[in-house]
Amino acid sequence: MKLGLMAGVMAVALAGQQSATQSAQQQAIPDAPSAAPSPVFSGIAPGKGTVPDAPKPANENQVPQAAKPPAPDDNPGPPPDLPAPGEAPAYILRTNVNFVQVPFTVKDNKGNLVYGLTWRDVRVYENNIRQEIKLFTVDPFPLSIALVIDQSLPFNVMEKVNSSLGALPGAFTPQDEVAVFTYNNGTKKQTDFTGSQSARLPAILERSKSKGREVDLYDNTGPLAQTTTINGRQFDANTSPRRNQQGMTLTIPKEQHTLNDAIFAAAEELATRPKDRRRVIYVISDGKEYGSHAKFTEVRRYLQTNQISVWGTLVGDSAAWGLGWVEKFHLPMMMQDNILPKYVNATGGTLYSEWRQRAIEDSFAEIGRTMRAQYTVGYYTKNFIDGKYRSIDVRVMRPNLTVTAKEGFIPSLRDARENTPTRVR
Repeated sequence: MKLGLMAGVMAVALAGQQSATQSAQQQAIPDAPSAAPSPVFSGIAPGKGTVPDAPKPANENQVPQAAKPPAPDDNPGPPPDLPAPGEAPAYILRTNVNFVQVPFTVKDNKGNLVYGLTWRDVRVYENNIRQEIKLFTVDPFPLSIALVIDQSLPFNVMEKVNSSLGALPGAFTPQDEVAVFTYNNGTKKQTDFTGSQSARLPAILERSKSKGREVDLYDNTGPLAQTTTINGRQFDANTSPRRNQQGMTLTIPKEQHTLNDAIFAAAEELATRPKDRRRVIYVISDGKEYGSHAKFTEVRRYLQTNQISVWGTLVGDSAAWGLGWVEKFHLPMMMQDNILPKYVNATGGTLYSEWRQRAIEDSFAEIGRTMRAQYTVGYYTKNFIDGKYRSIDVRVMRPNLTVTAKEGFIPSLRDARENTPTRVR
């Protein structure tokens, strides 16, 4: 009887042990593995990005300068919204505040591009008031380029320009678009915006070539230039007032260089392009201006209102060394020898002066490289719809560097209603 009772107790205990073992094995089964983080967004918090790598210099012999931190007592402010390497600077959200983007170029005292700057090295001032940087990127933007070609050049200079136009498409990337304008005594649009690497652009550039103008020498002095008498007697009966009541006066024709009108026509086309593209007018000219209906101040205001920068390659006499300081002295009622530097300085572009054909071709590639090496900072402006001019000053907290940026901008009501770049995920 006792043996049977003990066997029963042992059977119950053994059954309980087996049940506990099975329960423990069931609890030991691991949960399903969680989804691995996407490599695209790994390490990126919502609304924040990583600091982008500095772009590699195009010239292998050029050593990028190492960025130095600002002085300890100079507070750079909170970090801006930085895009991850290789990604677009920002998505677009519609808001009622205005976001100002300021592209700028940094060069050393030898004229070489400076790479490796960070947002801590940069300060932005609007009307001498420091602004809080909300965006900093070194990524290149797609370009909308309005190419303006001067056809009023002397024939020998025009020949060099014609021979160098074939090198222009190589300065652009497949993401860029190009429109072509020519001007002489008036402006002509050769084509609307087309792909920079399309077969259409070389054909349009070929059609944009011109013979230029002959350099004529006129003289309105001497006895045959007007009604003249010698010792009280008519020198030539053909110039006698009886036959020519108005006299025999030689009128020298005025040259026409409608550069203002050409830049304004190109700017009107660029104003329709999306704001996520960088708007650029690229002028190939000697910079002379005479005969335009548009005034320089009017065109400059339109450029600053629509965020358009002017770049250029100076050719002809204006590219000769030593003429730059002479052109600062402009006499009233005389043709402006070179007005192109005024447009470039006001809008933050870059100007190259070249005389030889090979140098003109090299300037195309250099300007294309400089456009893509620009830094871009952004900030939110206040009291945007007052329509008043705002000066902009971009400073880099490192010595012996030259910063090229636009002098300022003019806000508009249309911009207040347009898109504002804001980072979203």
